[in-house]
Amino acid sequence: MRTKDQAGAAERTAVSPADLPSAARRADEFTARRRGALRTYFYNHPRVMDVVVVFAYLLAGSGIFLSGDPDVNMSEHVVIVLASATVLMFRRDKPLAVLAIVSVFEVLNIVVVPTASNIGVGIWFALYAVAVRYKSVISFALGIISGVPLIFFILFLYQYPADLLTDNGPSAATSTIISAIVILLSNIVATGIGAAVRSSRKHEAELRQWAVRTAELASVAERNRIAREMHDVVAHSLTVMVALSDGAAVVVKRDPAKAGDVLGQLSQTGRTALADMRRVLGVLRADGGSNRSPQPDHTDMGALIDGFRQAGLPTSFTQSGPPVPADPALALTVYRIVQESLTNVLRYGTAVSRVEVMVANNILTGTITVRIRDDGHGTLDASMGSGRGIVGMRERARIYVGTLDAGPGPHGGWIVTAVLHPAENSPVNGQ
Repeated sequence: MRTKDQAGAAERTAVSPADLPSAARRADEFTARRRGALRTYFYNHPRVMDVVVVFAYLLAGSGIFLSGDPDVNMSEHVVIVLASATVLMFRRDKPLAVLAIVSVFEVLNIVVVPTASNIGVGIWFALYAVAVRYKSVISFALGIISGVPLIFFILFLYQYPADLLTDNGPSAATSTIISAIVILLSNIVATGIGAAVRSSRKHEAELRQWAVRTAELASVAERNRIAREMHDVVAHSLTVMVALSDGAAVVVKRDPAKAGDVLGQLSQTGRTALADMRRVLGVLRADGGSNRSPQPDHTDMGALIDGFRQAGLPTSFTQSGPPVPADPALALTVYRIVQESLTNVLRYGTAVSRVEVMVANNILTGTITVRIRDDGHGTLDASMGSGRGIVGMRERARIYVGTLDAGPGPHGGWIVTAVLHPAENSPVNGQ
């Protein structure tokens, strides 16, 4: 028995496995172009970048060897520098632990070598790794906290080397305060660079996810459209073929010539269905030149009505107003709505003596109304339907900002009414 809405849940089709990697690859290629060749190489080879960081740290700590200061304990300085460099190799894996250890080493370094050229440099690299991993609030807080031991030592325990002071320059106290401020600002700058890199990587990841989701939605939409086309082709053609074969079986003994005509129509319907199926399935091929809009060539409403008449459905067709705009997608939408509605009447209706098909183009309101009405009765076999027919018609109407209502008429029978608004449909929404 036909219900108010035979549509069930819409079919969910699988996403092509080739689409998602392709979208992700294109997003990765776009990101690589933005980074440049050098940054992309270091991004893809993080351990190489770790070696570069350690080399830069060792280079910063080598300045003391060029000074030739005999009072400097070079052996202790070398041990601290090498220990800090070794710890920095693990900054990517354990950034918080590395930051804590390096902060201690920096204090030891300035105690052993007050004129060391790499004071605070290890903390910069560690803070960068922390900022890349953690949120900005946490990173900047750690940037300030990690500098506290070193700043405290400089302000209260550090004796500014006399050979670094000049007669016209700032005093030792002023130089000490300036050094503490520079250390704090340097920590903040290093943290800011890491936070910027983290934000950039997060944005790149979001772009990649957006590309994958867009490809997924496009693939689902395309396959749902193909599934809808296949449903329309199969449901219509097989229903008409069953009706024609039943009719041929009835008249074959009484009127062989008439039966021959019916069988000829049956054969033609089968060939048309086969051509439509090949056209629909052709979009699934991976060749780049395939047309991804499987539309039938026969959108002639008269031929459609004649086909149902030959299948035994007493159908009349009227059209009011100017012709439907010469838009293949719009013509296909009207065609499929009429085709699906008549197919439902042929499949589910009993005692049908009249079927009226009306297409009205109202140029004043900019709407096209399609109405299919019959005077039959519903069948008791509700399992015959797949539940996708009315869903497909509604989806087609929605493309043109339209509505579709389907249900029993006030005086019996079944009425399908679709109201389309072609002028409000943008080109990107068309089929």
